[in-house]
Amino acid sequence: VPCDVIHSHDWLTYPAGIHAKNVTGKPLVIHVHATDFDRSRGNVNPTVFSIEKDGMNNADHIITVSDLTRRTVIEKYGINPDKVTTVHNAVIPLSDDLLNLPRHEKKDKVITFLGRITMQKGPEYFVEAAAKVLQKTKNVRFVMAGSGDMMDAMIRLAAQRNIADRFHFTGFLRGKQVYEMLADSDVYVMPSVSEPFGISPLEAMEMGVPSIISKQSGCAEILTNVIKTDYWDIDAMADAMHALVSYPAMHDYLRVKGIEEIHGITWEKAGQKVIDIYNQVINK
Repeated sequence: VPCDVIHSHDWLTYPAGIHAKNVTGKPLVIHVHATDFDRSRGNVNPTVFSIEKDGMNNADHIITVSDLTRRTVIEKYGINPDKVTTVHNAVIPLSDDLLNLPRHEKKDKVITFLGRITMQKGPEYFVEAAAKVLQKTKNVRFVMAGSGDMMDAMIRLAAQRNIADRFHFTGFLRGKQVYEMLADSDVYVMPSVSEPFGISPLEAMEMGVPSIISKQSGCAEILTNVIKTDYWDIDAMADAMHALVSYPAMHDYLRVKGIEEIHGITWEKAGQKVIDIYNQVINK
């Protein structure tokens, strides 16, 4: 099959990309959505690392989803910075029927974590911050939506902190269920320990849900109308949660400004940056 560029995503496709480059002689662009450093909290699988490094060495250009990931590629994999460009992700504009999902009247505020319940996502920091919020105010419920290998540990932690009656585990949500959950949320929290980008806060903001995100996430580089805390700083995270459920003016400001901001973050702009990189490697 004739082509001009080979574009490979994450380590699973790097070997195929390298092979295609060798067969066709065409330039290879690889797209790093995450490295094994992100997935493992630094406890890297040597086999995966060597496949990643091989892909990066053989690539004519590397696209990373954030400057956070770009630094990892340069520092941990020893790649020449000139070969690595950040193209931040974006979000697909939601359909009107999702944006206008019914929001149920409820007496308690709802603060939501939505994602894989794995060590990369920092779920224990969400539970610990929730316990601190509940020391100050009672009319709040916490939802941990998703599944993962830390789910049982989180159920136990909520029980240990004596907040199980205020904590809800929904299991894995898919498709429309995600947006139904967001429609019923007052605050969205992403406490990731290492998040190459993190599209979920963009979706929450688009749904009009003010968001708290970790400074250790790629999307923190491009989002302004959110609250950013270190993932480990459960006091700051709890303060932010408490403020958003206690001060309607602050909640409203972030809701309105968040929606505005998201409308400017488009895949068209991201796609154009990728096309510019294609042209650069073709013309080399």
